[in-house]
Amino acid sequence: MNESVVLRRLRAATLVALVLTTLAITGCNSLFGDGRPRVTIDPDRLRSIEPLKLPDLAKSSQTVEEAREAFVQRPPALHEPGEATERLAMSIEECRALALQYNLDLGVALLNPTITRENITQEEARFESLFFANIRQSIFDQPTDTSLNGSSVKSLNGDVGVRIPLHTGGTITLDVPINRTETDNQFATLNPSYSSDFSASISQPLLRNAGVRTNTHAIRVAIYQSQISEARTKLEVIRVVADVDRVYWRLYAAQRELEVREQEYDLAVAQLQRAQRRVNAGDAAEVEIVRAEAGVAQRVEAIIIAQNAVRDSERLLKRVLNKPGLGMETPTIIELSTQPNPIRYELDPIALANGALDSRMEMLELELLIAQDSSSIDFARNQKLPLVTLDYRYNVNGLGASFSDSFDLLADKNFEDHIVGLSVEVPLGNAAAISRYNQAVYERVQRLATKEQRRAQIVNEVFNALDQLDANWQRVLAAGRSAILEARLLEAEQRQFDLGLRTSTDVLDAQASYANARSAEIRALAEYQIAQVDIAFATGTLLGSAQVRWEPVVPDVPELR
Repeated sequence: MNESVVLRRLRAATLVALVLTTLAITGCNSLFGDGRPRVTIDPDRLRSIEPLKLPDLAKSSQTVEEAREAFVQRPPALHEPGEATERLAMSIEECRALALQYNLDLGVALLNPTITRENITQEEARFESLFFANIRQSIFDQPTDTSLNGSSVKSLNGDVGVRIPLHTGGTITLDVPINRTETDNQFATLNPSYSSDFSASISQPLLRNAGVRTNTHAIRVAIYQSQISEARTKLEVIRVVADVDRVYWRLYAAQRELEVREQEYDLAVAQLQRAQRRVNAGDAAEVEIVRAEAGVAQRVEAIIIAQNAVRDSERLLKRVLNKPGLGMETPTIIELSTQPNPIRYELDPIALANGALDSRMEMLELELLIAQDSSSIDFARNQKLPLVTLDYRYNVNGLGASFSDSFDLLADKNFEDHIVGLSVEVPLGNAAAISRYNQAVYERVQRLATKEQRRAQIVNEVFNALDQLDANWQRVLAAGRSAILEARLLEAEQRQFDLGLRTSTDVLDAQASYANARSAEIRALAEYQIAQVDIAFATGTLLGSAQVRWEPVVPDVPELR
C-alpha cells in the first residue's frame, strides 16, 4: 500500500473522528431532535366536555316540598351560626394602599415597563463592537501540467480582529490575518512560508442607511414604546384605584341596604304584634293577622336578596385588594370606616376639560405615537434613496520564513496596500420603498385625526361626569327629603291603624315606601361618591390628598445553567 493511500485513509478517519466528537459534545438530540413540543395535551382533554353533576358535588340536597315544611318565617343569617366571623375595619385610604401593593392586575401591568425597557438595551446593543476570530486549514492535492506549480499545497489561515459599527451606518474593521503555506513546488523560495498582515477598513453608506438619525431610528422607537408602556401602566394604576373606590362605595350601599331591609322586617314584625293585640282585644278582624304575616314573609325575601348583594360586593372588594389572608373564600366581614361626606362642589367645566387634556395618559400616548410616526417618516424617506457605499481598505503586508520574520517585516511597513471602492445600487421602480413611505405618512395623518377625536371624547367624558355629579347631588337632596316625608307618613299610618282607621296592608305599604325611600337615599349617597371618582378618572387624577407614585417591577432573573 503506497503512502498516498495511507494518507487519504488517515484523513478520512480524522474527519469521521471529528464529526463523532462534535455529535458527542453537542448531543444528537439537541442537534437534531424530533421537533415535537415538550408539553403535550391529551386530545380528549381538548375536545371532550364533561357534564357538571351537581348531586355528586353537593354536600346535601333538599326538594322544594321539604324546604317549605322546614321554612321558618324569619330572616336568614348572613353567616352560619358556627362560622368564624372575624371583622376587619378598613378605610378607603387603606383599601387604596392595599390595592397598590397586592392587586393582581397591577402586578401584571407593572411588569410591562420593565419588559419594554429591554427593547432599548437590545437596540443600543446593535452598536456594540464585535470581536471575531477564525482559523481554517486547507489541504489541496491536485494534478498539474507544469512543474512550475506544486500539486500538493497545505495552508493554515487564521484571522483575529474587531468590528466596530458606527452610528453613521458605517463599519470599521481592524484585523490581523496570518497564513502558513507549505507546497511541493520545487521553485518555492520560502517553503513553508509565513505571512502576517494588518488590515484596517471602513465601509460607509452615503445615501440610503447613512446618517446618525437614520441608524438610531430603532432606538428612538424603542424609547417611545417604553414611554408609552409607562403611560399605559399609569392609566392602569389610576383605573385600579378608581375601581377600588367604586367597589368600596357599592359595598357601603349594599351593607346599608341590608340594614334597611332588616329594619323593614322589624317594622313588619312590630306591625304583626300590633295586629295580634288588636285582634285579641276584639278591635280588629283576624284577617289583619294574615295580612301582617304576609308582609313579614315578603320582607324575608328582600333580606335574602340584600344579603346576597353584600356577599357579592364584599367578595369583589377582596378580589380587588388581594390582601394575603383576606381571600375571597375567607368569611371575614369588612367593616367600612369611611362614611360618605356629601359636599356640593361648583366646578369649572372648561378648566377641568383643559386639565384632563394635559393629564390623561391617552393623550400622552398619542403624542408619543405621533413623534414615533415622524421618525418613521424620516426613516422611510431615507430608504427611498439609492444605496451608495464607499469602501476603503488599508493593508500592511508581512512575509518570512517564520512568523517572527513576517511580523518583523510587518513592523517595518515596507509593503502597504490602499484600496478604494464605490458601489451603487438603484432599484428599478422602487415601488416597495415608496409604498412604505406613503404608509408612514398616512399613519401619521390618521394619528392626528385620532388625536382630535380623542380630545373631543375626553371633553365629552368630563362634561358628562360633571352633569352626573350634579344630578346625583340633586338625587341626594330629593331622596333625603322623600325619606323624611315617608317616615312621617309611616307614623301617621301607624296611629291611624291603632285608631282602627287603617288596615295592616296600609301600614305595610307605608313601611315599604319608607324603606324604598331610605334605599334610594343610600344609593344616591353612594352614587354621588362614585360620581366624584368618575370626575377624577375623567381628568386623569385620583381622589384623596396623598400622591400616588408607582415604580416598575424588576423581578430577579435566574442564572442560566
